[in-house]
Amino acid sequence: MIIEHKLEERIRKKKTFLCVGLDSDLSKIPTQFLNTSNPQFKFNRWIIDQTNEFVCAYKPNLAFYEAQGELGWRALQLTQEYLRTSYPDIVTIADAKRGDIGSTNQGYVEAIFDNLGFDAITLHPYLGQEALQPFLERSDKVSIILVKTSNPGSGEFQDQLVVDSGGTKPLWSVVAQQVVNSWNKNKNCWLVAGGTYPQILKQIRSQIGDVPLLIPGIGAQGGDLESVLKVAKNSHGTGVIINSSRGIIFAANPQREAVKLQSLMSANLRF
Repeated sequence: MIIEHKLEERIRKKKTFLCVGLDSDLSKIPTQFLNTSNPQFKFNRWIIDQTNEFVCAYKPNLAFYEAQGELGWRALQLTQEYLRTSYPDIVTIADAKRGDIGSTNQGYVEAIFDNLGFDAITLHPYLGQEALQPFLERSDKVSIILVKTSNPGSGEFQDQLVVDSGGTKPLWSVVAQQVVNSWNKNKNCWLVAGGTYPQILKQIRSQIGDVPLLIPGIGAQGGDLESVLKVAKNSHGTGVIINSSRGIIFAANPQREAVKLQSLMSANLRF
């Protein structure tokens, strides 16, 4: 519950659900950063300085850093150090989408939670609870399980109907129920559910109680913020993290875009 309290306090303090995705694609970073010693970190620091007043979380997608090898990993370390030192009350999420056998996952746990110091990580559920146990055992950290993703092809598997003891349900529903009922013994599981499917979001919220939701798909992918907030908040009026990546970090004025989203979110707060 440590990280959940951190999230709740930040949402209430700043009146925001906004998570900025630090998807710092080197090919899209403004030219003024490219001749610096570590372009991705310098760009990230600039984005953080522009937007920190309006966010509850930051979420680097690890692929953009891993693609740059040693320099990219160093950018990730420096970004995390900067956030821990300057903005320790902001939740940090490693968008890693990991999921492997248990012994391999132990390595990911050490790299992402202990080495990099992230508060949370996104995970694939496909290998089951036993495989993800190294993450789930970390009661001081959060495992964010993919349930219904925002991409157009997500239904290929996630919408497949599955027969279980409760009848016939889509696979995303079975995963959500399993995570909440069986995996969340340490109260450190959150879920990913795409903002491009508000009616499914509504059903997921009804299944999972007050468990926090990380919601991608707003903005560039077509999700509507007000429709999502109407159905996704928990009984406390919180429990939602709305991610925006490209729409903020590559905007002409990132601060203005962050303010715009935060203002819409603030208008929908009901504490």
